[in-house]
Amino acid sequence: MKLDNEAIEQKLREAIRTFWATRDSQGENRDQDTGKKNAGSRSKVTGGKQMDGFIQLLSDVMTAEGLNERYLHANRATTLPGYFRATKNWDLVIAVNGTLVASIELKSHVGSFGNNVNNRIEEALGNATDLNAAYEKGAFRPSDRPWLGYLMLLEHTERSSRPIDRIAEPHFPAFPEFRGASYMKRYELFCLRLIRERHYDSACLLCSPTDAAKSGEYIEPDPELSFVKFLTSLRGRISAVAKQTGAQ
Repeated sequence: MKLDNEAIEQKLREAIRTFWATRDSQGENRDQDTGKKNAGSRSKVTGGKQMDGFIQLLSDVMTAEGLNERYLHANRATTLPGYFRATKNWDLVIAVNGTLVASIELKSHVGSFGNNVNNRIEEALGNATDLNAAYEKGAFRPSDRPWLGYLMLLEHTERSSRPIDRIAEPHFPAFPEFRGASYMKRYELFCLRLIRERHYDSACLLCSPTDAAKSGEYIEPDPELSFVKFLTSLRGRISAVAKQTGAQ
């Protein structure tokens, strides 16, 4: 049975609750004023599993669309060949009878915004560039071009949402849309451009406060990057593949 919007909303909030609860259980210890990680916080960053709720949610949606769960690969068997590097581990891979259907990257960003926002952006862009190049060179034959999705869960705090007054421009000016843009706005611009430049088929930006472990609270800064739109695109691809390949 396909999931309706109310069921999806409940599962999304549960995924967000799981994210924050998992981070808490892994021992995050961060200064709320400076945003700097205190000693012992590395276990939170390297512990993994924070995005498992999103993997489960996406898996539930796809099986509800008629895809057999044996074609869903998460936490294992998610390695795909690249073109500029040998391989890359994705967060969720859908492969049906030798056909690569979809590959999804799930990321989060909590604290240390100034230090890490560019790293997240470069990573996401590089991953898409590498996989798309591998596809063009025939790495996934006989697959059609795989559906690529990118989801970012950003900490919603005063530091991530306030305007950034200064940009280093020692030689040439930055594009004007970045002037005064918060880190949240920078992610919004980035995700929109990922879609419009066709690096990814769909992208989603969710922003949630650290105290959402009970409420699952979140906002969506741009309707074009909503979770519903992300799912609509993915559902369309999965539904078509399930019918064409008999992957039920």
